[in-house]
Amino acid sequence: MPRLVRRLGGDIYGVADLTAVKEEVMRQGGEEVSGYPRAVSIGVKLMHPIVDRLPERDRSAVAVAYHTHAYEVVNLRLDAIASRVASALQDAGFRAYPIPASERVEDERICAVFSHKLAAHAAGLGWIGKSCLLVTTQSGPRVRFTTVLTDAPLPATGEPLEQRCGDCRECVDACPIHAFTGRNFVPGEPREMRYDARACERYFLDMKAQGKVPVCGMCLYACPYGKKASRELHV
Repeated sequence: MPRLVRRLGGDIYGVADLTAVKEEVMRQGGEEVSGYPRAVSIGVKLMHPIVDRLPERDRSAVAVAYHTHAYEVVNLRLDAIASRVASALQDAGFRAYPIPASERVEDERICAVFSHKLAAHAAGLGWIGKSCLLVTTQSGPRVRFTTVLTDAPLPATGEPLEQRCGDCRECVDACPIHAFTGRNFVPGEPREMRYDARACERYFLDMKAQGKVPVCGMCLYACPYGKKASRELHV
């Protein structure tokens, strides 16, 4: 399976045992998704030169580049990979349920049917930072994820990593609307304790109303782990 993911264009692969987080999966997505014991987590790394220019996002060229190549195109890539992986699992005789890379199913809670970050965290691919982003050991938070739920007995690739943010508040301080409280992730704790998703949504809606491309990503840009990965790539 990891070879298939990489051949299809995925950069990061992991498998999560969802047994320990079944109640959380049920709360977010209900029985439709909570009956699967495994999650295949697939990540695509974002391009550092595009992310590194986010402080200049008021320039239309920068905003369009990020919105296109760090959001729209990457989400399409992830959905295509997830579809192929799900088909391969089904052909092997197992149930498989690909989760869209970026589709909201509930406006009140502003959430999808399943959390890709939850799966990636449970698969040992990173930890959830103060920005509520999944911070990977390879590229910091500069990765987008998708998930394929399955009942295939795939071996789990790891266990949840403890957060390594320490006293760092770079993502918190970089947020233009102060949407983060700076609180560390605690399993089972409501997202609202750390992040005001409604404020974030209003910020994007205001940008749209002003005729701007709705792009921010400053929490993603500011993370020292992502900046370190960018520097190492260009040494």
